[in-house]
Amino acid sequence: MEDQRSFNSPRRTLSYSRNRGTTFSVFETDNKRTSGVGVSGDHGPNPSEVYGFVGAISTVVATFIFLVWAYVPDPWLHSIGIFYYSSKYWALALPAYALVIIATILIFYIGLNFMATPSPSSFNSIFDENSREPVCCDSVLEEDDRHIEPYSDIGIDQINELMCFGNLGGES
Repeated sequence: MEDQRSFNSPRRTLSYSRNRGTTFSVFETDNKRTSGVGVSGDHGPNPSEVYGFVGAISTVVATFIFLVWAYVPDPWLHSIGIFYYSSKYWALALPAYALVIIATILIFYIGLNFMATPSPSSFNSIFDENSREPVCCDSVLEEDDRHIEPYSDIGIDQINELMCFGNLGGES
């Protein structure tokens, strides 16, 4: 019979967790499940969930420490034994600097997008490398006998005709 402490080795635990369908108990030395307490091999903490949980908890703790440092008067901090901390100036300066940096980044981002966008009068806003002229089909065929045209761009003159006059193809 094996020692129960050898069950807790990482190599043995990993070999048990590779068997996805098996369930094992922490107190047993073989694969048979006799007790009601078991751990499934395919369950466990996902690393991204652990990082998210740790990040959320540390954010709450950091916010609490910041608010205590910002609002508690200096004599109270000295009375509980806290003597080394930054100036209270930074309690206002850091959030103000952060907001100004975020606003500046947003303004630069919007400005770069405007600079990268072609002007409305540019042909680059109408045509690109994927533009295709419509394939002309035989107008002799009846409406039911025509084949479906391949995808193509509608010309700006046809769009203007449709929007301004309400008909397409120059029909009066």
